Amino acid sequence: METSTKTILNTSFKKEVFEGLSHFPKYLSSKFIYDKTGDMLFQDIMALPEYYLTNCEHEILALHSRDIAELFRGNGYGFDLIELGAGDGKKTKTLLKFLSENDFNFVYKPIDISQNAIDSLSEALEKELPMVQVDGEKGEYFEVLERLQNYNLRKKVIMVLGSNIGNLLHPRAIKFLTKLKDTMDEDDLLFIGFDQKKNPQTILDAYNDKTGVTEAFNKNLLERINRELGGDFDTSAFKHWEVYEPESGTAKSYLVATEAQEVTIDALELTISFDAWETIHTEISQKYDDKIVEWLAEESGLKIETSFADEKEYYKNYAFRRK
Repeated sequence: METSTKTILNTSFKKEVFEGLSHFPKYLSSKFIYDKTGDMLFQDIMALPEYYLTNCEHEILALHSRDIAELFRGNGYGFDLIELGAGDGKKTKTLLKFLSENDFNFVYKPIDISQNAIDSLSEALEKELPMVQVDGEKGEYFEVLERLQNYNLRKKVIMVLGSNIGNLLHPRAIKFLTKLKDTMDEDDLLFIGFDQKKNPQTILDAYNDKTGVTEAFNKNLLERINRELGGDFDTSAFKHWEVYEPESGTAKSYLVATEAQEVTIDALELTISFDAWETIHTEISQKYDDKIVEWLAEESGLKIETSFADEKEYYKNYAFRRK
């Protein structure tokens, strides 16, 4: 039986879906939302007026591009700009354009779990910014972190935009930052976005738009299980639900079963029972302030070099070095 199960769970997607839906309470990782359909839906989310995060970070990169570029500049040998979770690179292009037009010596290395995202970004940059040298790679963060150890011939700038760290609760965020720190040399830099605490209603609205795009985005997890693993989820029998806890700064996304039901996933040889109003926890989006970020850095062996904010101070990008 053990050998059979190992054969069935031969990908991280299968393994994590099996584990998450067999657990109580049930959960699924938001990273698996991002296939071709999920990528397109996230582009729609970023265009929503309620979803302030993208515009705020874009504003930071536009307003402070010169200061950020000078911070990144190498010691004569240039630098490797390694972006984790690159997505469509919409915000990054602002910075890449400045670096290219001002003759900075760098290679842009976008990393993403979605091959579709990497291919689309590489093709777009070839047309829009042909002078930028692009070396994209598909992979999960922690897999890629192992390979980053080899990038030590010149300065590394590791960049994480989009508040992706917000998908990790603090203990995992510290583990993630510590692993990043372990790949860094003394001159290397970590540049990472942290969504700031603010009016709770503003945060709730960002993850629960009235047009239903965010609901479709979260439900793509179930659709992907249906498409790739032979599942029979009826997505209309699940409701997207968002909550935000101002005390902890944690926004949580759920899919809630609106009726009792059974779901079969052929590729996993698994049948799951849902009670009415039972939940699947799909995502967290952590919010921060300077004190929390300073604490995370201290616990991870990092120190804050500087930070950049949008005009409303909804969002900040922090630059870290090793302690």
